[in-house]
Amino acid sequence: MPDGSRSKTGGFIGRALRRREDAALLTGQGRFAADIPPPPGTLLARFLRAPFGPARLTALDTAPALALPGVVAVFTASDLPAASQPAVNRFFDGLPPAGFAPLFGPEVPCAGAPVALVLAGTAAAAEDAVEALQPTLLPDPQPERPAFAATFGNGAGRAPLAVCATLRHARLSPAAMEPRAVLAVPEGGRLRLHLSSQTPHRARADLAAVLGLDPALIHVAGGDVGGSFGAKASITPEEAAVAAAAWRLQRPVRWVATRSEEFLSAPRGRGLALSARMGFDGTGRALSLEAEVSAALGHRLTYSAAVPARNAARCLPGPYAVPAVAVRAEGRITPEPAIGIYRGAGRPEAAILLERLMDSAAARLGLTPVAIRRRNLLPREALPHRTPTGETLDSGDYPALLDRALALAGGAWEALAAERDARRARGEHVGLGLACYVEPCGQGWESARISVGADGRVTVATGSTAQGQGRETAAAQIVADALRLPDPSLVLVLHGDTDATPEGIGALASRSTGIGGGALWLAAERLQEAARPLAARLLNAAAEDVVPAPGGFALATDPARRIGWAAVAPLSVEARFTAAREAWSAGCVIARVALDGETGAVAIEHLAWADDAGTLVNPLLAEGQMWGGLAQGIGEVLCERIATDAAGTLLSGSLMDYALPRAEDMPQAVALGGPAIPSRALNNPLGAKGIGEAGTIGVPAALLNAVSDAVGGLPEEVALPLTQETVWRLLRRGGPR
Repeated sequence: MPDGSRSKTGGFIGRALRRREDAALLTGQGRFAADIPPPPGTLLARFLRAPFGPARLTALDTAPALALPGVVAVFTASDLPAASQPAVNRFFDGLPPAGFAPLFGPEVPCAGAPVALVLAGTAAAAEDAVEALQPTLLPDPQPERPAFAATFGNGAGRAPLAVCATLRHARLSPAAMEPRAVLAVPEGGRLRLHLSSQTPHRARADLAAVLGLDPALIHVAGGDVGGSFGAKASITPEEAAVAAAAWRLQRPVRWVATRSEEFLSAPRGRGLALSARMGFDGTGRALSLEAEVSAALGHRLTYSAAVPARNAARCLPGPYAVPAVAVRAEGRITPEPAIGIYRGAGRPEAAILLERLMDSAAARLGLTPVAIRRRNLLPREALPHRTPTGETLDSGDYPALLDRALALAGGAWEALAAERDARRARGEHVGLGLACYVEPCGQGWESARISVGADGRVTVATGSTAQGQGRETAAAQIVADALRLPDPSLVLVLHGDTDATPEGIGALASRSTGIGGGALWLAAERLQEAARPLAARLLNAAAEDVVPAPGGFALATDPARRIGWAAVAPLSVEARFTAAREAWSAGCVIARVALDGETGAVAIEHLAWADDAGTLVNPLLAEGQMWGGLAQGIGEVLCERIATDAAGTLLSGSLMDYALPRAEDMPQAVALGGPAIPSRALNNPLGAKGIGEAGTIGVPAALLNAVSDAVGGLPEEVALPLTQETVWRLLRRGGPR
């Protein structure tokens, strides 16, 4: 990866420093929700789940379970009703309420829904009690019903040539290493919750609503979070049920989800269906794009349920200049587990759709994939650019990213294609794929507090959170740079704890560095404003004569007279930074794959990837985000799928049945890079954009096009993932390669 652009102080922003979090995590010293020592008397929670659905629960006798040794309580839906509903992000008019309940009954929305909560002194006793419960359910089919509908764009257009594509994305499990876990502890008239969450302040507000409590009575205590990817952005019924039971009994309660429960009931990702028609003139210039985005949302709405469909719609037409665009997005309430945001949240679906259309048009017009993209990519001088769907692409050089990806791939497209064709002549199934993409990187605000202690150390409390991205390392670098400290180790970073941090949003949508970092930078500026008169008094000088200096302040007329941060302690300031607009990252991926003709297995031989994320606070962290997104991008296009039967019963309930990518599925060679001069974001003082979701956007689109090239073209309608069986069947269709 190239170095990120350095800050004006020439300090720590842009340095590839090692992650400060790793020592504890790699030596088993992490502090996850399930690691918190439970207080004496803690009850263990287990859930009875509906074996099928939708259904109506007509009988559930709790007496047999309550009679078992060690069982303290059994709760059903009538015992733990929701006082009110958690919030839903209302991007669209007319969105229904969340449809949330800690426990469900008598209406049971889907298979796996929790219908009873058992609490016992031991896990074994709780499990025995669940087995003793014998619910009576009757099938109760529920029709789908609309949740939202919206249009984007400036209207349809006409074109002499048109290509079409339909893509159906499977539902995916975010499959974080750490499953959902909660320890609820009533103490001192409040409820302390150790919760695996990427949005602790939102979790506190939503739990307060469901429990009917003042938010001040709830403390969501921070700790390590072992991956989220969007699935831990909203509270789930099980977490609310545990919290409600603990508050009702005034006893600590713990629940840790099994991996099977995660597959069965945790918020899922993807699941969109998209269809589009794209019009071109005879030279390959795009003239129009008409698209439909359809989202099955599940039986209840997570906070960001509408976001994937909205993002897919508004991200069109991506990095391309298309004069006329008309997109319709609609969402439906469906009798299945809830859909949430999942790494990329609509961005991958938009990119895959566009890149399939571009390749189809290139084939129809006899152009190379590179040539048709060169004719349609927005030039650098066109940015900032207002898209037909109302978005503003802020900065970047999209053609240069295409050139950079080609260089990383080893040369001109014609040379790569010649090598591919030579291998095909020897009987190999080889394909090349190309994808260009954009990545919107969060909106809104974030908070920060910076305090200076008498020892000169700085404590930072950020509203952003961490789930393995290295946020503590990045935050320390930003603040050390802004305050001219000699070492980021002097900065203590607090996050994820509602009692220790100011009200914040959390880590979502690649926003933490740009918007969260913007709040840190703004707080540092305010700290210096507050410290300057104090430093002037101590230096016996006028405030206007005091200037920033390494480690503190100095006199402008006599730089040898200086004072450190410790001298102005204690001092604390808070800031809330609101981004005036959204930053848009961009990139280009070129993939080469080889297919096994006997098994349909896809080997990713080489991946060349150029990404422009503006200022990189820490290039090492950025590269880690690229690798993580790359792995998940491979999973979504080649192997991952939640499978159910006609009754909604889960068929992929373990890692034996749900195909996560393995080490052997990773590319054999990867070349990562970026522009020589990153395009600074225009919405934050760091110039930073996002990179956390890029791998799930560009990589799957390039891989899909590479597989298409290797099998002689994909049909107009494609269902993902392209499993080995699918590829095997495509190779046996016959016809031109």
